[in-house]
Amino acid sequence: MSDQTFIKKIIHVDMDAFYASVEQMDHPELKGKPLAVGGSENRGVVSAASYEARKFGVRSAMSGIQAARNCPDLIFVKPRFDRYKEISQKIRAIFYDYTDLVEPLSLDEAYLDVTKNKKGNPSATLLAQEIRKRIFDEVGLTASAGISVNKFVAKIASDYNKPNGQKTVNPNEVISFLETLEIKKFYGIGKVTKEKMYQHAIFTGADLKTKSLEYLLHHFGKSGGFYYNIVRGIHNSEVKPNRISKSVAAEHTFNENLTSEIFMQEKLDQIALELEKRLKKYKISGKTVTLKIKFSDFTTQTRSKTLPYFISDKGLLAETAKELLYQQRIKDSVRLLGISLNNLNTEPKKTVVVQLKFDF
Repeated sequence: MSDQTFIKKIIHVDMDAFYASVEQMDHPELKGKPLAVGGSENRGVVSAASYEARKFGVRSAMSGIQAARNCPDLIFVKPRFDRYKEISQKIRAIFYDYTDLVEPLSLDEAYLDVTKNKKGNPSATLLAQEIRKRIFDEVGLTASAGISVNKFVAKIASDYNKPNGQKTVNPNEVISFLETLEIKKFYGIGKVTKEKMYQHAIFTGADLKTKSLEYLLHHFGKSGGFYYNIVRGIHNSEVKPNRISKSVAAEHTFNENLTSEIFMQEKLDQIALELEKRLKKYKISGKTVTLKIKFSDFTTQTRSKTLPYFISDKGLLAETAKELLYQQRIKDSVRLLGISLNNLNTEPKKTVVVQLKFDF
């Protein structure tokens, strides 16, 4: 990494408890209080939790019932995604003042490639400080940042000094940083893979580095090559400013579990209408319809069907979803239904090479 010409400067900006922070900003009476966005004491799933709630073990994707048990004083508020999107667009506008190479991952985080930037500032660390200050001054929220030579290390670094902090991992620090890192903190290594790593005596980056490429491929499949490279600081994924959506979805969690397929059909009509609105807004259509069913025991099942033509119409979406509903008997009462559409017309078309034949 001695040749400075080829060293990239990547910033990963991650908003601090974004949904919850927006609610506390808009409703000052909620500041300093344990807050959950989404869910309720009786139903639903938590979308986000304030830092005050996190101290009690409240986390996103946790059931509202469990969150209320963990924190009896927890305040539940309904999510306002239009408001979160509005704020996100303001934050993104700040990013584009520095570089056009912005890759949003969600409403609350993005990668920025500032190797060459609009400010002509060679210090990615100073740029990250300036960006975070502008977000606070102009939007009113705090953000954390990670700065390094690639997306993988920057993503991990952004979590280091949360909330309202940043960490830079310089080129000559990358290897030692990754070696001392606990394997569970490696981005992309989830709970199941972590447990499997532990079974192979891999607890830190240094442990991972002792394993050969052949060993990792044998025990972890194709992912083994990824693990072999990342612990050596090799991650060549570019910051992609135009990320193409691979699916569009709409879903609904019910206040009471549904036991009748007749009621489920009515809900699918409503969900298909919501999905149609989203598809038409962005002029998207697709061929593969997937029905998502979450049962009362929180197990999830998906059923898919690929059509020979592109669709975006609510009637066809609902019709296909209902067909999938009756594809297999419903095993239990249902707490959530969702419809998603992929194999979209936004995906790049594959080039087909045809050998032409001529008659002589």
